[in-house]
Amino acid sequence: MVNKFILKEFGLRIRELRTKENLSQEKLSFITGFHRTYIGMIERGERNISLTNIAVFSKAFELEISELLNFENQSPKLSFNDYQLKIDN
Repeated sequence: MVNKFILKEFGLRIRELRTKENLSQEKLSFITGFHRTYIGMIERGERNISLTNIAVFSKAFELEISELLNFENQSPKLSFNDYQLKIDN
């Protein structure tokens, strides 16, 4: 089962960066090459994207991947203990 917490956090991070750069989903889709609806699905936490697509977002926002995955300034804040692993089931 896909853990929705991390998908939501990543989606919020993409939305935060996009709005900070004053980009529409359509403009970000032009920069990344992803469809606008795909970006919307990511922002809503509906898509579990690949590492290669994470790298595309990283490049689009001119961030290192580790910076892109830094969720410290987001709320609600989740800790490592909030993530459910397959072995936890």
